Amino acid sequence: MEQKPTRVRIVDAARDLMGTVGLARTTTKEIARAAGCSEAALYKHFASKEQLFLTVLTERLPRLGGLLEALAVDPGRRTVEENLTEIARQAARFYEQTFPIAASLYAEPVLKARHDAAIRELGAGPHRPIEGLTAYLRAEQQHGRIAPDADPAAAAALLLGACAQRAFVYDALPEGEGPPPVDDFARAIARTLVRGLS
Repeated sequence: MEQKPTRVRIVDAARDLMGTVGLARTTTKEIARAAGCSEAALYKHFASKEQLFLTVLTERLPRLGGLLEALAVDPGRRTVEENLTEIARQAARFYEQTFPIAASLYAEPVLKARHDAAIRELGAGPHRPIEGLTAYLRAEQQHGRIAPDADPAAAAALLLGACAQRAFVYDALPEGEGPPPVDDFARAIARTLVRGLS
């Protein structure tokens, strides 16, 4: 059986380790070992653990940024509610998978500050989805599909905040009780938000 390319093995190993022990406790040495390569080989592909984390987010987890960018450019193919439903669906899946990875950073303030600085330097961060959704909603406003007095930034924060909250409370529910299915959740959030934006 042919072995996967080194870069693919590194990203897969990073996703698996970050998902089980968290970003803060995952080292590049452990990632390289799990990928079957040297740490030097890892650094040939990735300048830092933060860059590797961003690669995991963009290549191994549900895509949110691309959807938001496409909708901001051309929002009119589907209804606002259909677009918001798809955004909520993708965001809920994204946060459900990223929360276990990133949560460990909050236990180590010095590491979190270093990570945040590196992510900012790479032009990324958790504010990007809010900016993208705000841009999409402003485009809808310009097309007259949402009210001119609606607040796109507040609506973006509400939708994405609800999606992040769903991921946060998932494990805290009583045993056997899960959140509503993601499709039902996404439709309900979008329907409610559209009523406020109309």
